[in-house]
Parts: sequence; structure tokens; C-alpha cells
Amino acid sequence: MQAIRNIAIIAHVDHGKTTLVDKIIHASKLFRENQEFDDLILDNNDLERERGITIVSKNVSVRYKDVKINVIDTPGHADFGGEVERVLKMADGVLLLVDAFEGPMPQTRFVLGKAIGLGLKPIVVVNKVDKENCRPEEVQESVFDLMFNLGATEDQLDFVTVYGSSKQGWMGPDWQKPTDNITYLLDTIIESIPAPVIDEGTLQMQITSLDYNAFVGRIAIGRVKRGSIKEGATLSLCKADGVIKKVKVKELQTFEGLGRVKVSEVSAGDICAVTGIEDFEIGDTLADLENPEPIARIAVDEPTMNMLFTINNSPFFGKEGKFVTSRHLRDRLMKETEKNLALRVEPTDTEDKFLVFGRGILHLSVLIETMRREGYELQLGQPQVLFKENEKGERLEPIETLVVDVPESTAGKVIELATQRKGELLIMEPKGDLQHLEFEIPSRGLIGLRSNVLTATQGEAVMTHRFKSFETFRGPIPGRLSGSIISKNTGPATGYTIDKLQDRGRFFVEPGEEIYGGQVIGEHNRPNDIVVNLQEAKKLTNMRASGSDDGLRIAPKINFSLEESMEYIQKDEYLEVTPNSIRMRKIYLEENDRKRFGAKMEMA
Repeated sequence: MQAIRNIAIIAHVDHGKTTLVDKIIHASKLFRENQEFDDLILDNNDLERERGITIVSKNVSVRYKDVKINVIDTPGHADFGGEVERVLKMADGVLLLVDAFEGPMPQTRFVLGKAIGLGLKPIVVVNKVDKENCRPEEVQESVFDLMFNLGATEDQLDFVTVYGSSKQGWMGPDWQKPTDNITYLLDTIIESIPAPVIDEGTLQMQITSLDYNAFVGRIAIGRVKRGSIKEGATLSLCKADGVIKKVKVKELQTFEGLGRVKVSEVSAGDICAVTGIEDFEIGDTLADLENPEPIARIAVDEPTMNMLFTINNSPFFGKEGKFVTSRHLRDRLMKETEKNLALRVEPTDTEDKFLVFGRGILHLSVLIETMRREGYELQLGQPQVLFKENEKGERLEPIETLVVDVPESTAGKVIELATQRKGELLIMEPKGDLQHLEFEIPSRGLIGLRSNVLTATQGEAVMTHRFKSFETFRGPIPGRLSGSIISKNTGPATGYTIDKLQDRGRFFVEPGEEIYGGQVIGEHNRPNDIVVNLQEAKKLTNMRASGSDDGLRIAPKINFSLEESMEYIQKDEYLEVTPNSIRMRKIYLEENDRKRFGAKMEMA
């Protein structure tokens, strides 16, 4: 039985988690001296690197002083909480990484609460102590207070604190005395984190993650809780509905460094990947053939938001994407639910529309962005928040804790924006040269709030939010105040007409861009929608030369990101997403159909 430590790293977005994993990998000499490698080794998918966030949890193992340390890198954003909840089941301890200036953030609290509930022992790493105006001692105290509030045991509160800078590559017991490496942290892990507790009895292994390989199919990943798994063994697979199936293990692999190595047997306490098992789901248990005993299933928090996904039926459909039919869309969404625990897909009364339930705008937008990069074309309805009813028949809605750090001069604007959307200010206190604001706000109020807050604060606000609970409905929230500018015809937009219409609003298209009738091409200054003809060219006369158009002064078009577009569209609009374009359009492209739909909505 080899010495093992299983540890998960949890932190808020951008507190240096993936950089720390890089340094642990380098410290354990996984690379040869002459081997070249990038930074952010574990954030290996394009979306993760572009956004600077971890989306999917990854496993890596390092060897230090004859101990195998399995490191699990977890996402820092609460929208990916489904990932976090299941991977913590594989760990015996957690490294809680906090920024030496920002301290513990609301999403750190979310994951830390899960870890403390599972009885995991924490090591606190106060990172970025090389930052200006950092406050490591205060941050350490606030972490202690947070753990106390989360109901940590005396043993959990007796945690070791390590100070350092992942970027500079050092960790030590005192933030004022930099060391020259991170071995102090590795020593602390071996001393403070308990070795896996091995229960006596027959085999038990819960599947907490999965991988896919085109050659061998789906691969089950989990930690062996009891007993051991042998290659070629016949086992029982205990499923959610109580059904027990016979399965055969074809191949076993354990995590070594950044990859996996084939082994003939895996003992209790280690994390492994099993191939050859068909028809399993996350949460199922692999158990002894004769005497199967399932482990309690993983409970995952409910989704709080849904969106309608449908096939693209705009005039430009099929021009850019490879996968455009409802069968393609259904198969891709079903495949996603296999590994994305917090996502649910439900069919609707028509074949080509699906309701997709998720944790929030970011959770859904990462799926949509991944799909468009794979070559899918689809249309999306406005994000809708899920409501529930309690025993008394009262309507409940998801309420979130919103935290905004903002310069003092613009704090008033943020409070005004949040309270307009039924937000309730709970805490307002100075934090360095920033104001720290905490609100309770309905999830509905968060849709579209980020872009408004960033505009009001010149981009200086730092916003984070996490789901709190379902509470009594807070009443109606005013929607978007401005109407849409809609294209009348199909064809390229001309600079001449955009210039003439600039006093009507702001445009999302530029001269020469192909548009179609019914497409939303701008934001009107007033609350009503207007239809305009952008294809009109300037009539030439013998009095004027065609070159006199050079004096046009056209404001640059507004570019929306995918999330901003999802938050911007109204109830009667769709978002058309293709590999190269994101367009907004009315659900009904014909004006008469739109009027009928509007009348029906008013009656409803």
C-alpha cells in the first residue's frame, strides 16, 4: 500500500489556483530539463484559456518524498458548482487559496461550505502577498471567521496557514520572509492532510467523473473507497433506480503526472479510471459481484435558470454551420448531460425545441460557446428564471447574494441599479480604496445587470454572485427600457442610411454587413420598436458626384459578447448563434405575425 494524499484546490476565480498547480507540477520535476511547456498547464481548453477560468475539474498527480499526491483542480465559479460537488468526494483535504488583498469571496464560501460539510481538512494558502496594499493577516482572520460561520469542527478550525506567491513560485510560514521554492507547501500537505481512511470490506468505488475516448468509449473515474479493483474482474454496477448490473473491467489506469498509466490492480484510497463499463452514470457505484453495497448518491443543487434551444430557421441558416438539424441538436444536448451534472434537458411539445436548465448565464453560455465552435447552428430564447411553490401555495424564486467591489465615487450608481431590480443592500464597508457592497437580489435581477454596472462604473466594478436559496417572490422588475430597431429587407446595409438614422438610436451592424428582414439591428432611443430600411442607396444626380459620401460620420457598431446578447434579448426575440456570427432577431420575422404575437402576449 503506497502513501497517498488526495487534495482538492478551491479558490475564487482568478485567485491563482491554476498557477499554483503549475508550480506544484514544476516542483515535482514532471518535465525533463529540456522540455518546453506553457503556463496554465491544466486549463487546456481554448475557452478556459481565453476567459482565464477553470470550467472542468482536472486530476494530476505528483510524487514528493515517496508520497503520491493526487491534486484535483476545481472550478472557481459558482455556476460550475456541479463540477465541484462531485470532485470533492474524491479528496481527503482541501487547499483553500485566497487572494491576500481580496480575501474570501462569495463563491469561495460556496465551495468551502461543501468541503466543510464533507468533513475535509483545510490548509489555507494566502496567495499574492507580493501585491500592493495586501493585508495577509486580516485575510487569514476573515477565513477563520468564515469557517466558524460555516460550522467547521474544532479540528477543521485548527488549520495551517501558508503564505506566498504562486506567480513568483514561493511558499512559506511568514509572508514577510520570501523563500525560494514551494516545498514548504508540499511538506505541509503531507503533514496536515490525513492519508485516505481505508474501510474494511468488499469493493466500493463511486463514479464521480467521466472521460470519453473514441477507441474505448466512456471511461469511469472515481476513488476506490474499499477493497481493490483488478483488471479483468467482473463487478456489480449499482444504478440510481436500484438496478444492479453485471459489468467487466477491461482496463485500469491510475493518474501519474499529467497523464494516466495502465495498472493491473488499484487499492483503496487511490483515484483511478476504469474502461470497459457501459451504461453508467455519475453517482453510480462499482461494487463486489456477490455482495454489492452502493454508496449514497451525490446530491447536486437544483438549476435556477432555463433557456429554449431550437434549430436555426433564419434566412441565413446553414451558411456557416455543419450541424443544423434538430437531430444534431438533440444528440449534442443529451451527450452534454452525461458529464455536465448540473445541466438538465427536457423536450417540448415540438420536435425541434428543447428546454435546457442550468445554474446561470455563464453555465449555459459556456455550453453554447463550445457548441458553436464545434460547428453547430442554433437559436436561443430569452433566459427564464425557475419558480417554485411552497406548501402554502406561495410563489418562490431563486435569490442570490451579490457582492460588488467598486470605487467610492460610483458606489451610489451601483446601489441604485441593484435596488431598481429588487436588490436589498445588506453590507456597505470600505475595503482598501474600494467600497465593498453586499446585496440579496433575485436571480431575475441579475440578467443584464453586469453590463449596466460596468457601464455606470467605467468598467471598474468587480461583481460576483452565488445562489442562496428559494425565497418569496419579490414582485415585478422593470425590463429593458429601450425598443429595438428592426430591419425591413434583406441585403447589405449601406453607410448612407445608417448615417441618416443615427439620431434614432445605436446600431449593432456596420455598412456592408449582410442583414435580413426581421433581424434586430440596433437599439431604439424610445421604448417602442421601429422597422427601418437599411438597404437604401443614395440616388445619384448629375449635380453630385458619387464620391461625396466620404464625409459620413458613422459611430462604430456595438459589439455584444455571447453573455451580453443572452441578457439583452426580449421575450419576443431569439438569439441566432452560428460558428461565425451572433445575431439577434424577432421570433416572427414578418411584421403582421409580430403584431399578432404582441397582442397575444398582452392578453396573456
